[in-house]
This record gives sequence, C-alpha cells and structure tokens, in this order.
Amino acid sequence: MTKILLLLANGFEAVEASVFTDVLGWNKWEGDGTTEVVSVGLHEQLQCTWNFNVSPEKLLHDIALEDFDALAIPGGFEEAGFYEDAFSEEFQQVIRHFDEHKKPIATICVASLSLGHSGILHNRKATTYNHPTSKRLDQLQSYGAEIVNERLVQTEHIITSSNPGTAFEVAFRLLEMLTSIENTEKVKDLMGFH
Repeated sequence: MTKILLLLANGFEAVEASVFTDVLGWNKWEGDGTTEVVSVGLHEQLQCTWNFNVSPEKLLHDIALEDFDALAIPGGFEEAGFYEDAFSEEFQQVIRHFDEHKKPIATICVASLSLGHSGILHNRKATTYNHPTSKRLDQLQSYGAEIVNERLVQTEHIITSSNPGTAFEVAFRLLEMLTSIENTEKVKDLMGFH
C-alpha cells in the first residue's frame, strides 16, 4: 500500500484537501487499490479557511515520516492563519524529509510557498497563486525559485500549481506518479473527467 501524508496547516482550504482524499480514495476502491491517505496536522482540531473545523486522523508528532511514500499539501489563506503552521519548523522538517528522499510532493496554490520557505525550491522551477493582483509569485521568487507561470509545474518529484482551480489536476498528477497513466485514466473516467 502506498501511503500519502496529507499535511494540513490551520487555515487550509477544504476543497484543496478534499481532492487528494477523493482522487486517491477513488483509486483505493475503484482503481488499482494501492493508495491510502492519512490526514496529519499540528493540532487536534484545525479550522479551515472558511470556518468549519476538521480533526486530522493523526498529529505530526505521532507519526513516523519513513512510513509514508508521498506528501500532499493544500493551500490556504493568510487571513485564516495558514502560514503560521505552513512556515513552522515542524512543517518545514516534513517537507525537507520528503525532498531528501526524493518522494513525491504535491502542492496546490500557495502551499508551494511552504516549500519555498523550506529552501527546497531554490533553483527549481515552480509556481504559486498567479492572479495579476497577487504578490505570491514575487514571494515565491524571493526564495530562489525559478518562476514558471503555468497552471501546473512539475520539477522532478515536486508538483506546484497556480490556483485552486488546478486542484483536481494536481491530485491526478500525483496519482499518475504513484501508479500509472493507464490507472489514472481509468479513475478519471470513473469520476467523470472525460
């Protein structure tokens, strides 16, 4: 079984987390059956960007990172306190661990800023929230990332994306990395994406 660590910062966007649980969950029951997602946070209760509360299955200090094969991180809002967790040293250590072991890391929207903050995007192609009114691309560039203004950017084992509208694309790309193109196409078809 391939275990995916769904790392949730307080203030995360629920829809960006749910694509990972949905796509990889569909794969568990209707695809090749190999993926299992475990939601992990720094607190026993997390508040999503727009106020409903979520209890992660595990707390970060209760898991062994070696037990996981991939990392998925949804973005969130500064106003909801997202960066307090996302930029914390505990969060950063998780990111560096997965990068050092070249395990897949999938992020949606501003979650790539947590990768930038950790130092792993230095001299690597990446993107983040790219609306013309936003400062986030400049912020990502300040971490030494090579900005590619596309919907989804994959550099080696790292996926970054430009907005919440890319969420399903990111989840399917992660599934493809963990299984196969054929299996991913089957799950897409079953979920009505063709």
